Amino acid sequence: MSAPIYEFTAERLAGGSQSLGEYAGKVLLIVNTASHCGFTPQYSDLQALYERYGERGLVVLGFPCNQFGAQEPGDADEITGFCQTNYGVSFPMFAKIEVNGERAHPLFQYLKKAAPGMLGSEGIKWNFTKFLVDRQGRVSERYAPATPPNAIAGDIEKLL
Repeated sequence: MSAPIYEFTAERLAGGSQSLGEYAGKVLLIVNTASHCGFTPQYSDLQALYERYGERGLVVLGFPCNQFGAQEPGDADEITGFCQTNYGVSFPMFAKIEVNGERAHPLFQYLKKAAPGMLGSEGIKWNFTKFLVDRQGRVSERYAPATPPNAIAGDIEKLL
C-alpha cells in the first residue's frame, strides 16, 4: 500500500496536473514559498540542496502562497521568471495555493496533521515552512520558516 502523500495531485506552475505518486521512492522537501518575503533568499539554498542531493534522490517541491503578507502577488509567469532569474530555480514549482484555512490545499492539510508545529499547532505561521518526507512517503520533520535549508542537510542525508 502506498503512503497517503502519494495520493495527492497538484497543478504545476507551468500548467498541468501532477501526481505526487511520481515522486514515490524519493526524499521530498516540500516548501511553501513567496517571492517578496524576508526568507525569499532561501530559494538559493533550496536550489543548492536540490543540486547537491538530486542525483541521490532528493526532490524539492515549491508551492507559492500569497496568504502571508500578500508576499506572492504574481501570476505563474511572474513567479517562474522571478525564481529562475534571481535564484536559478530548477526544482519543481507548483501553482499558487493556500496552506491554511478552508481552502488549504489537501496536501498541506495532510502535512500539517502529520507534522504539527510548536505546541501541536497545525497552522503554518509564515512562508518557507518546510516538510521533509522520507522515501516511504512518511513526513519525517517540519521546519520553521527561519530554519535555513542548509541547516537540514544532515537530516536529508540520513534519509538518502
